[in-house]
Amino acid sequence: QVQLVESGGGLVQPGGSLRLSCAASGSIFSINAMAWYRQAPGKQRELVAAITSGASTNYASSVKGRFTISRDNAKNTVYLQMNSLKPTDTAVYYCSGSIVTTRGRSDYWGQGTQVTVSY
Repeated sequence: QVQLVESGGGLVQPGGSLRLSCAASGSIFSINAMAWYRQAPGKQRELVAAITSGASTNYASSVKGRFTISRDNAKNTVYLQMNSLKPTDTAVYYCSGSIVTTRGRSDYWGQGTQVTVSY
């Protein structure tokens, strides 16, 4: 059984910063790519940022230059540093991971953490 647990969401004023964390636990053999997605009310879930096992990254154009994704392989954890936050960044943020266990490779999702950018 694999679990992804996000933390670090909350309420922040425009221009502020937040750091999200997502820790994977369970019977993990290895972790391939990890990513952050977000879903705003009434909108589809969208990819925010992704990072490969080799630390190559890609970002949605709307967050490039403001958000940074990173990972700590020793801790099975992925981070999302969010700076210069805008009200349009308000959403539930989900992490996902392509994880290999003894049963093979599957994609796993966290439960989500709310990020609200408002005065």
